[in-house]
Formats: sequence, structure tokens, C-alpha cells
Amino acid sequence: MKIGSVTIDSRLSLGPMAGVTDASFREICREQGAGLTATEMVSAKALVYGDKKTKDLLYIHTSDHPIAAQIFGHEPEVMAEAAKIALDISGADFIDINMGCPVAKVIKSGDGSALMRTPELAGEIISAVHAAVPVPVTVKFRKGWDANSINAVEFAKMAEAAGAAAIAVHGRTRSQMYAGKADWDIIRDVKQAVSVPVIANGDVMSGSDAVAILSHTGADMVMIGRGSFGDPWLFARAKAALEGLPEPELPPLPDRMDVAFRQVQRCAERKGERVACVESRKHLAWYLKGVHHASYYKQQLVTIESLSQLEQIIREIRLELR
Repeated sequence: MKIGSVTIDSRLSLGPMAGVTDASFREICREQGAGLTATEMVSAKALVYGDKKTKDLLYIHTSDHPIAAQIFGHEPEVMAEAAKIALDISGADFIDINMGCPVAKVIKSGDGSALMRTPELAGEIISAVHAAVPVPVTVKFRKGWDANSINAVEFAKMAEAAGAAAIAVHGRTRSQMYAGKADWDIIRDVKQAVSVPVIANGDVMSGSDAVAILSHTGADMVMIGRGSFGDPWLFARAKAALEGLPEPELPPLPDRMDVAFRQVQRCAERKGERVACVESRKHLAWYLKGVHHASYYKQQLVTIESLSQLEQIIREIRLELR
């Protein structure tokens, strides 16, 4: 499909997730079939103020394209300026505006999914960002704020009118956070209401889920989020399922841990060994998700501070776990 003038040769997208989708994890997911990625969301205000850590989140490897730089905020002028800065730093193909994040520290300032309660302001933000950058602008949002304010269809129409070149819809309200079941019907309704590409998000945990959500909603693309935690091979399974091929089996545990180690190594090349190990701890525990008798090793992994420690733990895992 196309978003603006950018062609995407896949129907699989890795969802932007703070503290998760850094450059090293995106690289692993790309290898498995993710055709579109996004940076972790960054604060527009922090970008405008020149915060170095925020700028670092926008690092994009030359092979990581097409990709969106995702920003969040609630002030149109600040968002427009931040979009220009984000584009200049990252060289991204799109600017994505987060209007779906449900966490308290984001919404308390009126950012993220709080903007679903102020659609007029949300429209001003999209228009301002669209006017500020020469690349397509996309928007990610939710079903609504809560069960009494389901407004995804109206919000989508507003986003398209304001200049959004594509929209991604998560089929839960802000109040649901990540609980309950995602509503794919609302994504279908959004798809039928707009002419820009729609990306469906919510409860894609298998290759067959990817096929099902696209079939049910008619969406142009599927966004995979939490299902990829510790399982970037979900993209390979989804790719096969979409092509009507048998889904490949999960690689043996030793091979999965080799990938986990490489992910941390690549992170260390940019951030330094200790920072990479600390930031990757949760990823390493996720790689052992569903492995019997792995709790001891998970406890070890979430304390590592060096690659040598990680190598030793992986050697033990190879010997003790299957």
C-alpha cells in the first residue's frame, strides 16, 4: 500500500511502544517481516527544549525504512516545531502523532488518548503538523475515551480532513487500557468511513489473528504490538499466514537466545554496555516467556549489567532448559 507517496511492501507493522521499540528491537522485527516500524514516542515539548535523551530516541538505522517518528503533545505550535525537529534528527519517512497512549503520566497533561476528548484541538494539532513537514503525517488513536464516549469514526473523519495520510486504530478505549477484548468492529467502521489507509491494531497474537483482523475489518495493514514481546518471529508467522503458507514453528530456545543476545549487542554498540543491558532486561525475560522452569533464569536476567553476565546466563540456559 501507499501512505502519501511512500510505498510499503508489506501489510505488517510493528507498533510504536515506549521502552520497547528501540532501534535494536526494530531491526530484529524487520528481519522477521515487519514492513513498517516507528520510533518510541517522544515528547514534543522535550524535543523543542533540546533534551538529549529525547533526541536519542529518534535514532534510525539506514536499513530501518520505511519508518515513522512518533511524537506526542497537545499544543499545536509545539507539535509543529517538534515534528520539524524530529524529521531533521531522524530522517523518518513519516511523522506519526500519538493520540492513543492511555498511561496516566501522558494523559494528565492532555496528551495521548486524552485528545480523544478534545477532537477540535486534535484536529488543530494534525493540521499544524501537516503544514509543518514535507512528509506524510499519520495518527494513532483508540476506540474512544470510555464506553460512554466511543468516537473513533468521527475522530477518523476529522483526522483525514485535517491532513492525516493514514490512521491506526486500537480497538480499545482509554479506560480499558489493555484489558478485555479489542473491538475489531469499530476498526471496520472506521475503514468504511474514510478513504485514507487504515491500520488495524489490537489482539494480534498469532499469524491467524493477522489474517482474521484484516479480513474482519477490511483494513489495509495490521499493527502488531504486545504480541511481539519476546517473539519477533510472530511477524514471520503472520507473513506466512497472509501468503497462505504454513506458519513456521518457533525456533529452538538456543536460537532464540542467540537472537536476544544479538539484540543487546546491537543496543550496546550505540548506548554502551551497561545501559544496553539495563534497558534490555525486560526483553530478555520476555524471550523466556512460556518456557518451563525458566523463572530462575528470568530473575537472573533482570539483574544483568554486562554482556559477559548475559553470555554466562545464556550458556546455563542452553544446558538446563529446552
